[in-house]
Amino acid sequence: MTGKWDVRAVLLDMDGTLIDTEPMYFDSLVTALHASGYHDDVEALCHSMVGLPGPDCEAMLQARYGESFPLAEINKASAIRRSEILAAGLPLKNGAVDLLDALRDAGCPMAIVTSSSRRSADSHLELAGIRERFDMILTRDDVTRGKPSPDLYLMAASRLGVNPQFCVAVEDSNHGVTSAHAAGAVTIMVPDMVPPTDESRARCVAVLDDLHAVRTMLHAQGGLRRR
Repeated sequence: MTGKWDVRAVLLDMDGTLIDTEPMYFDSLVTALHASGYHDDVEALCHSMVGLPGPDCEAMLQARYGESFPLAEINKASAIRRSEILAAGLPLKNGAVDLLDALRDAGCPMAIVTSSSRRSADSHLELAGIRERFDMILTRDDVTRGKPSPDLYLMAASRLGVNPQFCVAVEDSNHGVTSAHAAGAVTIMVPDMVPPTDESRARCVAVLDDLHAVRTMLHAQGGLRRR
């Protein structure tokens, strides 16, 4: 893209983008799998799930380990481990508060667009102390096809009354980047646990180190003008 951007809304992924939850999901699932005797490079498998909805992750586990895979037991053990981690609270990603403050001060419409369930999204945003900042939260429960399908981003843009090409999407995962780009949004990636693929780099206007850098870029591109 050349010249200033016409930014009319900013769409934000949640896990791994605003809130530092991805290590929790990774740790809890790896721990549960190891405890049940699965040690065949489960770390790589769990890395490949970053950014995908829960049902898709479950399907990947069953495809790998077969019909006898104890999905219910693994989910229960993983949930127990997550609860232990959540007891310490949920930290925000570096620069999250500054970015949200800048968007609020500019009067820029924004929405959460997440692969999490509605229940998890509300809980995590509350634990992180930013739930009240968002009037619009789109989750996997709102669509038939979650990320990497573009459906969530298309729905968010539609509900905000903004053409997707005038939306900036901020994502941390390759699956999320695929979703936002396919919807036609101007896509920025701030990688979390998984580095960007060459395809993701090509789909993004920028791959940045943190949300401070996102705020700086939006300011430079005219996306934080007071409305």
